[in-house]
Amino acid sequence: MKPFLILQLRPETPASDSEFTAILNKAKLTQNNVLRIRLDQNPDMSHLNLTDFSGIIVGGGPGCVSDPIDKKPPQEKAIEDACLGIMNEITKRDIPFLGCCYGIGILAHHLGGVVNKEKYFEPVGAVDCSLTQAGIDDDILANVSDKFRSFVGHKEAVQELPDGCTHLVASDPCPYQMIRYKNNVYATQFHPEADPDEFELRINIYRERGYFPPDDADKLIEMIRAESINMPELILQNFVKKYSIE
Repeated sequence: MKPFLILQLRPETPASDSEFTAILNKAKLTQNNVLRIRLDQNPDMSHLNLTDFSGIIVGGGPGCVSDPIDKKPPQEKAIEDACLGIMNEITKRDIPFLGCCYGIGILAHHLGGVVNKEKYFEPVGAVDCSLTQAGIDDDILANVSDKFRSFVGHKEAVQELPDGCTHLVASDPCPYQMIRYKNNVYATQFHPEADPDEFELRINIYRERGYFPPDDADKLIEMIRAESINMPELILQNFVKKYSIE
């Protein structure tokens, strides 16, 4: 099988390592059939031929595409630039792509959509999501319930559906929870790889990054520990199943 390319945007090693393990576990992949690249360590991807991969999975990160360029830490800007640098080829050639969390901002921003912090930002926790009719009909959402819970936590969001995109999943706090561009380019606002263990780790790592008042960390951990969420991981599994190339 051609490997899947997993791009990670988290510069914090504990968060990056845990996210990588979560993606492998939830997508039912192994280290033998993926190429992992941490963009904080290796932002130059000019040597890659994207057709060498079955598909591309992009993880989340603490950055925001809507932050002013002069306010972004150099490392975060390099990570974002590296990811945006391959989006033209991905969208032009309709290469299988699944962007999680930060990935929806990257995709929408590349397409000229509006991504900012004006509306639809989400506090750390879980939300009720629902499939649109297009989502019900999409192979990547096969066996996902019409209504399901997912973990979220974002400072910015897509404000309007970008041109050429199909709306697949919605929620009351944030209407654009999952979108598709053309036929094979997907992105989610929620975290399809996350479970309570993963979110507890992130709460502790990012407690000073403005997602929530630091003193609320223990309360948030208690809330996410009460959740039983398993539908979103089917998206990762369906993506892998659909695009695996021998």
